[in-house]
Amino acid sequence: MGEIIISNRIYQEIIPRQLAWESQSGMAIRQSWFVDEDGRLKVPTLIESFRQFFLENSEIWIERFHYKEADPQILLQAFLQQIINGGGQIDREYGLGRTRIDLFILWRLKDGSFQRVIIELKVLHRSLEQMIIEGMVQTWKYADLCGADEAHLIIFDRAVGKPWDEKIFLENRVYEGTIDYPTQFPITIWGM
Repeated sequence: MGEIIISNRIYQEIIPRQLAWESQSGMAIRQSWFVDEDGRLKVPTLIESFRQFFLENSEIWIERFHYKEADPQILLQAFLQQIINGGGQIDREYGLGRTRIDLFILWRLKDGSFQRVIIELKVLHRSLEQMIIEGMVQTWKYADLCGADEAHLIIFDRAVGKPWDEKIFLENRVYEGTIDYPTQFPITIWGM
């Protein structure tokens, strides 16, 4: 079975915005909270703020979604859209049926150059360590393709009844590459 893609670039933007609109319109966040004095997007601060928001509000927000499998990703996109809108853009690469969606943030800096950030999103379906290893490979490939400055892998644990303190973690790892293509690329891994 082939990969499902949204071929029309306009629909690639409209569909996720429509799915996230209800959530986005209820969030009270400001772009200035996540931009440093040099104009760089403070991505770890942004993700940590989203994680706290998700911890406090996910039960309420997720009840509103019709797409339970995609709910954390839609909520994160709504959160990011509030911040990125006006200072950059978010490109989405869909991996429908493969429990992932990649986000590429292109953020314009004061000097006219760009900050490039990859965020790989996954929903935990098997061994956490196995998902981290596979996710790091995918994250690095996408980061390498886009020339990203930094990369983040977010793994949503949707297990019912599992305490939050078992779902939430933060790890900084380095992707070592392969024998044929060795590399040293840092990836921040977030559990929520």
